[in-house]
Amino acid sequence: MVASPMFGWWSNYRPRKEPLIISLFISVAANCLYAYVHVPASHNKYYMLVARGLVGFGAGNVAVIRAYIAGATCLHERTSAMANTSAFQALGFILGPVFQTCFAILGEKGVTWETIQLQINMYTAPALLGAFLGFLNIILIIVILREHRVDDTGRQCTSINNEEVRRDDIQIPQINIDQVAVVTTNVLFFVILFIFALFETILTPLTMDMYAWTAVQAVLYDGIILAALGIEAVLVFIGIKSLAKLIGERPVLLGGFVITWIGFFILLPWGNQFPKIQWQDLHNHTIPNTTFGEIIITLWQSPRDLREGPTGCPIIQAWCLYTPMIHLSQFITSVVLIGIGYPCSNVMAYTIYSKILGPKPQGVYMGWLTASGSAARILGPVYISQVYTSWGPRWAFGLVCGIVLLSITLLGVVYKRLIAFSIRNGTIQE
Repeated sequence: MVASPMFGWWSNYRPRKEPLIISLFISVAANCLYAYVHVPASHNKYYMLVARGLVGFGAGNVAVIRAYIAGATCLHERTSAMANTSAFQALGFILGPVFQTCFAILGEKGVTWETIQLQINMYTAPALLGAFLGFLNIILIIVILREHRVDDTGRQCTSINNEEVRRDDIQIPQINIDQVAVVTTNVLFFVILFIFALFETILTPLTMDMYAWTAVQAVLYDGIILAALGIEAVLVFIGIKSLAKLIGERPVLLGGFVITWIGFFILLPWGNQFPKIQWQDLHNHTIPNTTFGEIIITLWQSPRDLREGPTGCPIIQAWCLYTPMIHLSQFITSVVLIGIGYPCSNVMAYTIYSKILGPKPQGVYMGWLTASGSAARILGPVYISQVYTSWGPRWAFGLVCGIVLLSITLLGVVYKRLIAFSIRNGTIQE
């Protein structure tokens, strides 16, 4: 949230290679620090905190990447390029846990390279892989990336990001950006990330409360659900490229919000069947943070090691006594719909945003968009954990439906203003 505007501003005035390489170097250093956090004799938790903070700081290069794609593509190429980027990002979210699961075979001890005091185990191996991939990306950027900028029609533009400027490069028109459309798109993007972040957060406690799953079962089944959502998202990202060409980006964005609203509306509890009540008080009501690797290790353990406490909806949550349960078929239907609506609205939001900004350098604006998404990923889990625990799924998801409905209304109000910069100033006919 902090780094994105900084890297975006940097990319507006210097070659984009610079913030990309520096941000990747920060990520590599942070992952290496994480792998060596066991070495200091004291204050290890602070080193861990610094390492994870730097990883997040390095991830601020997303704004630079989106700004580069926006500047290197014309209008008819933009949607496809943004969708491809989102598809690969979703693929990374799928493969990341898979690699972590594979590293589980190393165990907690793993192997130690005494000469450099490096422990390679199930916890450090993912960080070391991340450092290696970051280093590989740095090499690819240095060797392969050649910066260029085009306007919305595809003509080469002059750019401070290039070291060489050709005489036939066109100048960027000095016309004001529609700030109402910019702010609105930031708000819509915030809502998109907000609702998906809270959905990811509530998945495990919701299924444990509604279906009396144990912690191990919930983490395993919900992990499978999230992996399936990732695959669904990749397919949707691929499909919406053709759909956007057929009907346009704005209808796809609106459709994504509507489908998401339907998904959360279906998730509201109805009927007269109630969840199983957990009468015994539990001392730990936190959301399990078990990794995919720990899931595999748990499955290898003996049944005696898998003994769980009472399951069901805890009696200390008063709403468990009067709120109907969410049926499994109801839950799965909702998951599928949200898995369609989220990628549609997500990729269309920042595609339209990039077109609104036009051919000018977009680093700072993309930084603010990324920062709004980061803020949403912070506030979403805070909201859902408080409202769900205190008032239950009816209030939690009912308020989400209200938020999405307000977003749809806002989108309808500014719908005609969400057009490309070049279309607004008459350079290109819609």
